[in-house]
Amino acid sequence: MERVECVVAGAGVVGLAVARALALAGREVIVLEKEAAVGSETSSRNSEIVHAGIYYRKDSLMARFCVAGRQALYRYAADRAIPHRRCGKLIVATAPEEVDALAAIRARAEANGVGDLRRLSRNEALGLEPALHAAGALLSPSTGIIDSHAYMQALEGDAGAAGAMIAFRAPLLSARVTADGFALAVGGDDPVGLACRVLVNATGLHAPATARAVDGMPAGRVPAAYYAKGNYFTLAGRSPFSRLIYPVPVPGGLGTHLTLDLAGQARFGPDVEWVETIGYDVDPARAALFYDAIRRYWPDLPDGALQPGYSGIRPKIVPPEVAVQDLLAR
Repeated sequence: MERVECVVAGAGVVGLAVARALALAGREVIVLEKEAAVGSETSSRNSEIVHAGIYYRKDSLMARFCVAGRQALYRYAADRAIPHRRCGKLIVATAPEEVDALAAIRARAEANGVGDLRRLSRNEALGLEPALHAAGALLSPSTGIIDSHAYMQALEGDAGAAGAMIAFRAPLLSARVTADGFALAVGGDDPVGLACRVLVNATGLHAPATARAVDGMPAGRVPAAYYAKGNYFTLAGRSPFSRLIYPVPVPGGLGTHLTLDLAGQARFGPDVEWVETIGYDVDPARAALFYDAIRRYWPDLPDGALQPGYSGIRPKIVPPEVAVQDLLAR
């Protein structure tokens, strides 16, 4: 059985970043990826937003990692010429009764170390985005967007240059705890056994299933998996907005927001559709809900302007009726 020091299962953003860090530290690394390319699932099916760290609970891992990660990501993107832009974000109160919520959002952001939010009056918000309907807003200048595919290519290139190897179409089928690490069964076109000292589970949507496939892993340490599908609709034609637009958050989510890609194309979403199985089709009938939500902050959205775009699955470890408290790292 071939032996390697470190194995990373999953070649999404997290797996590639871990492999890069291990390889740069001088570790011998193999990445196992069940698909034919990096980032084929969650890492390429999202909004591509660099978040500031506004909404998370104070002192949570989510808040700490988001603030530190945003700063590190902008530095890395600049160093590696990864396309990105600090376009900023408006958090919009669409009715007078929502204005007080802006102060609470700003206070939470400041508690998390995000001190650059600026309170805007209605006229100030419309001065930035004339097509907007708003009673008031917050401006987050450090929120931005990034080309996630170029980002993953840079991580892959760095990891490879430091000696890491990626095996595609090579799913991790099972693992067994041994006296000095793990014995792995790797599938694909050329199934093989592999031994390692360190095993990192970065399989995203499949992380709980991967953990359960480790013989010797206590069942009580493996969380359940819940899938929150997020659908996106794209705007036909040119966007009247130059920044990301988020409504004041509603219970259970951040609302249906407007995001931009680096070419200026607008898309709306994600919504939340709890599903049992992984699938990426977008139901055109969901557009009706999008029109209603978007017209709260953009009343002039034309009929027929929304087209089904794409979807992604956000893996959760709590069921729909339970609010997410924090990341779970084990």
